[in-house]
Amino acid sequence: MECQRCHKNDASVHYTQVINGKKDEVHLCEECAEKEGYMDFSNQHLSMHQFLTSMVPLDSAFNKSQSIKPETTTQCDYCGMTYGEFRRKGKFGCSHCYESFSSYLTPLLKRVHSGNTEHVGKIPKRIGGNLHKQREVESLQTKLQEAIQAEAFEEAATIRDQIHQLKQELEEERKGGEA
Repeated sequence: MECQRCHKNDASVHYTQVINGKKDEVHLCEECAEKEGYMDFSNQHLSMHQFLTSMVPLDSAFNKSQSIKPETTTQCDYCGMTYGEFRRKGKFGCSHCYESFSSYLTPLLKRVHSGNTEHVGKIPKRIGGNLHKQREVESLQTKLQEAIQAEAFEEAATIRDQIHQLKQELEEERKGGEA
């Protein structure tokens, strides 16, 4: 397959990105991939951190409409690590870095963890009881607020009905457990 950019060399970098169900594929030679910023071939030893950060563009977690880049201005007050150093190393300098870079981490964590920023753990099916339904209600309430904010009132009404149904089931289970 030929490079889509220069149309001279064979494509050796194949990048596929799926956003909202739309699949985009890019096929580039090493030279064009490096110029476009898909990969950095100057370092012969590719670390796992470099590989993962090449697949997850961390820059999109930062609001690009702001004129000042976090790499040069944001740093931890405790250890002095900058956001740029964190991006290069893939590790924080100290526990205070989490607070210093929190405004940049939240959007990144949401993207990496399918919109979740809180760990809720797993519930064993056989002893979980109604915790599954309670978590489903919490999840639906979040979706309901998002639908209301987006003024998707028909979707909000459907979600409201689902919440009502789950709460009814939870109440029936509680009454059944008390008897």
